[in-house]
Amino acid sequence: MANLKESKRIPNLTPIRFILALLVVIFHIPQFSENRGFPFFNDLPIFHKGTEAVYMFFSLSGFLIIKQLFDEKKHTNSINLKGFYKRRILRIFPLYYLVLTIGFLYYQLVLPFFGFEFDNNYNLLTGILLSVTFFANIFSTYAPGGILEILWSIGIEEQFYLFIAPVFLLLPLKRIILFLVAFTAIYFLIYFSEYAVFLKKYNMLFFYFSSAGLCAIIHSHNLFQTLIKKLQYPILIVVILYFTTGIFTNNFNPFFYNLFSFIVFGLTISVLATKPIKILQNKTMEYLGKISYGIYMYHAIIMQLVGFIYLKVISKFGFQNTFDIISINLSVIALTIIIAHVSYKYYESYFLNLKRKKSIKPIVKTKPLRNKGYQ
Repeated sequence: MANLKESKRIPNLTPIRFILALLVVIFHIPQFSENRGFPFFNDLPIFHKGTEAVYMFFSLSGFLIIKQLFDEKKHTNSINLKGFYKRRILRIFPLYYLVLTIGFLYYQLVLPFFGFEFDNNYNLLTGILLSVTFFANIFSTYAPGGILEILWSIGIEEQFYLFIAPVFLLLPLKRIILFLVAFTAIYFLIYFSEYAVFLKKYNMLFFYFSSAGLCAIIHSHNLFQTLIKKLQYPILIVVILYFTTGIFTNNFNPFFYNLFSFIVFGLTISVLATKPIKILQNKTMEYLGKISYGIYMYHAIIMQLVGFIYLKVISKFGFQNTFDIISINLSVIALTIIIAHVSYKYYESYFLNLKRKKSIKPIVKTKPLRNKGYQ
């Protein structure tokens, strides 16, 4: 996920991560329960917004990463690729490869050992090669199981990072805004065209990153600030309606729905990044936001565990469906948060500390840049 240190300087964005991760969790629990014949509830639109929550994750990552790259380019006239990728590796890789390993062991060894049938309709070597090289979005099309399928979004993020950092290194500072505008528009049109169907097939949604990154760069400009201040309440109302109703899903086709989505997400993040919101800015929400990467990564594993316990224990008592639904949902959410906390404290923090210690700080040049329009 994007730079937590950077998001900590900007208000509200870290807590928003937790809300988005929670939307993904409550999206997947009813799916998991339905597939296994357990009682479930998903009658409210908010239970169907997990995909959109991932898309907003993309926008949030794009906002923070592109802001970080632009600021470095502005102050050094260069990009330290080694330092950038080292920070990404120390943040993303440890948890990604841990969950990847657990997923393969679970579907290849654990389920067969306990006598549960699971169709592995892919070549194991192909699956491993695709997932370890961050083409998990391609691997997910083989339906390898929920623990492995959720890694698709991490693959998309890494692919974008591999692309965007060298672009910022090569482009002159004054061309970056133009590039982001052109890239977002052209890539979006190609994505929904008939000429590159693989982009849609493999969910290569790079326009969410680039459009939000554009918002991050122009965020401090007076005209954009004026616009954000005037529209802040309508924007927040729209995004709340977006995640709690089916108004936009029911009235837009995929082209306009995604166009509307990335515009709304970029503007919403810009509004949130302007000033602290009391309900979000507290220690609990900040910490839950910090462990949101773990919440996202572990929840599919926890669902398997809770499902096993429900099947072998809880279902035997013959409780009402309502009780079963509540117990399954609360158990998955609570256990996921606990495991994410333990992981963050005792596993991820080790690598995050390495990230802080070994982070290569850019050397700021003494001479100011000639283009004063970006100072």
